[in-house]
Amino acid sequence: MMLKIKRVPTVVSNYQKDEADEGRRAGGCGRNCLNKCCISGAKLPLYAFKKQNNSSGDKGFSGHEKQEAPVAFLDSLLLGEWEDRMQKGLFRYDVTACETKVIPGQFGFIAQLNEGRHLKKRPTEFRVDKVLQPFDGSKFNFTKVGQEEVLFQFEASEDGEVQFHPNAPIDVENSPSVVAINVSPIEYGHVLLIPRILESLPQRIDRESFLLALHMAAEAGNPYFRLGYNSLGAFATINHLHFQAYYLAVTFPIEKAPTKKITSLDVGVKISELLNYPVRGLVFEGGNTLEDLSNSVSDACICLQENNIPYNVLISDCGKRIFLLPQCYAEKQALGEVRAELLDTQVNPAVWEISGHMVLKRREDYDEASDENAWKLLAEVSLSEERFQEVNTLIFGAIACGGDDGNANLLEDPDVKPHSHEEVNAINKSSRHAILSGTQECLVLQ
Repeated sequence: MMLKIKRVPTVVSNYQKDEADEGRRAGGCGRNCLNKCCISGAKLPLYAFKKQNNSSGDKGFSGHEKQEAPVAFLDSLLLGEWEDRMQKGLFRYDVTACETKVIPGQFGFIAQLNEGRHLKKRPTEFRVDKVLQPFDGSKFNFTKVGQEEVLFQFEASEDGEVQFHPNAPIDVENSPSVVAINVSPIEYGHVLLIPRILESLPQRIDRESFLLALHMAAEAGNPYFRLGYNSLGAFATINHLHFQAYYLAVTFPIEKAPTKKITSLDVGVKISELLNYPVRGLVFEGGNTLEDLSNSVSDACICLQENNIPYNVLISDCGKRIFLLPQCYAEKQALGEVRAELLDTQVNPAVWEISGHMVLKRREDYDEASDENAWKLLAEVSLSEERFQEVNTLIFGAIACGGDDGNANLLEDPDVKPHSHEEVNAINKSSRHAILSGTQECLVLQ
């Protein structure tokens, strides 16, 4: 089965040059970037979404008929503006020329041949053994991109109604969140959501930024438009807070995998475990409000960060289903535990690969792609069963704490018992590899 996507003309970008060689433009640093040197007086489109905070019910989190937006968020704004940048030649290569197929077999893994991406994307500029690292303004970050790469600002509406302003001033004091193209795309419509871009936030999840990502998924309103997140140590390549997103009209293998319910929270969030899938992970869904679901996942992510556990997140089903996937592939690489045949593929299994969209860099790997080969690679990503259960203990303890605001999310089911502070510390110390002790902000409820 070959996938067909809309193709638009493109040329290799004339804008993606080394900073020292970029053409100069009038004002600021001459690069028309997003930093304070150039952003004064700049204007960009602004999409202001309506917060969805009522009971989910059968109509999604909004609980009522969704207000008709002044512009179609996904089709006209995001994908339309993405195609405009493609026609202007702002990408490093033409992703629509990449061959893509669904691999025959039980799981339906998707394979893409993208021979040039690893040669043309930016190299990693930080340590891969630490999930939390400070922001370094001397390294590449998104304030250095050209304003022409930004599609629009994405913010909550101040008056509670959806609004679109095609030429809105940038509020430098309040640090806007923006959606920009990924100049090294792996699929049609590949963009970056960059929360509060001028605050220079490192790649780490917080409650506010994760809720923003769920609002973007909900606003798109299409199950084939998904958002993903890679932590440091789980193949994020830029230490500046961002989510990725793109459109691909096929169900991901991870979305089809069976699950087993572990527990429910008092805020209506159900937490399940993936079954019959090469990577062990948790699935979060439901919730009385979108914020309830968001807080449960973000608290789990914060726990992983603080315990130096690399992880990936897939935001699926218009923000109503979220996969949390702790991983250890880079760790195994460093220890020499990954087989040479897998290393030779040069595939770095980040969120998209783990979800079943395999971006392959060699023709031979694409031609020989199979369920078996995909499973072999992803199995190296997964934590062992023992370690996965240890990590789950940390996660459920953090969720029971209820985050920094002290509001506890009580576990409803008796089969998950939060551990004591001492037990959590013992788990940290006994874990085999890179799980390092973090700071517990509150006592786990007994």
